[in-house]
Amino acid sequence: MQKDFLAITNWTQQEIMDVLLLAQELKTKQKRGEKQDQFAGKTLAMIFQKPSTRTRVSFEVGFFQMGGHALYLGPNDIQIGKRESTGDVAQTLSRYVDMIMARMFGHNDIVELAQNASVPVVNGLTDLLHPCQIMADMLTIMEKRGSLAGLKLTYVGDGNNVANSWINMAARVPMTLALAVPAGYEPNSDILAAASKTGCSEIQVLHDPHAAAKDANVLYTDVWASMGQEAEAQARKQVFKDYQVNREMLSAASSDCVVMHCLPAHRGEEITAEVIDGPQAIVFDQAENRMHAQKAIMAQLAP
Repeated sequence: MQKDFLAITNWTQQEIMDVLLLAQELKTKQKRGEKQDQFAGKTLAMIFQKPSTRTRVSFEVGFFQMGGHALYLGPNDIQIGKRESTGDVAQTLSRYVDMIMARMFGHNDIVELAQNASVPVVNGLTDLLHPCQIMADMLTIMEKRGSLAGLKLTYVGDGNNVANSWINMAARVPMTLALAVPAGYEPNSDILAAASKTGCSEIQVLHDPHAAAKDANVLYTDVWASMGQEAEAQARKQVFKDYQVNREMLSAASSDCVVMHCLPAHRGEEITAEVIDGPQAIVFDQAENRMHAQKAIMAQLAP
């Protein structure tokens, strides 16, 4: 297993499954109130270039639950890459802390951070990838279905960091992955080509969301305009208006279909209130599982 977790493809299928099984074990222990002290006396530095609800709380609380201390470093605290070079920050923090989690804009920045750090670095999100989210999502799907066999997951919306990370997961764990995106908003072509080359999964990129939703076990969506794309929000509403996850789209999916959204959600845009607040939605199970999956990720990386 590599020192860092920057992308799902850093790990083999077996390593991914081992972490998911560990996450289930840690979650069970937490629910039972069993003491978890693997990180006793250890410290996690959390670097945030972007604001966050789930990422900050899930990492901070999770590290604390396992006996450690998490230190929040916000956009104005260190100004990584501006006030001080990324490499110097990485080397300095490595002398103080046992692990680094970073939520950043540029993916190359977190790669540089990891290259210069002597402690493990976890990707809390970049504009390119969101691997911790997809690990939590896989944990949630395992809980709900009992198995990943025969899984068809349909992602509807922007070909963003979440879509890219689902493609990376499909490069490691067999599934049918259908991505319904408007023309011009496709996921990263290099990531898609690399995943297709593995032959691990059937990966489809479609422009018809209702065709993509046919027989899906999971319907998954995300906001149409991500953080940093606020200026495009109004234009994107027109481009994506036919890509809303609603009752009609859900009716095309499998009868056992569950609905997922990585949050925050804009009801009435990428998903209707009827669907996200309905009985088939498992979005808050996903949100909870961010913490359990990330605890397992950090536990596997801990020196």
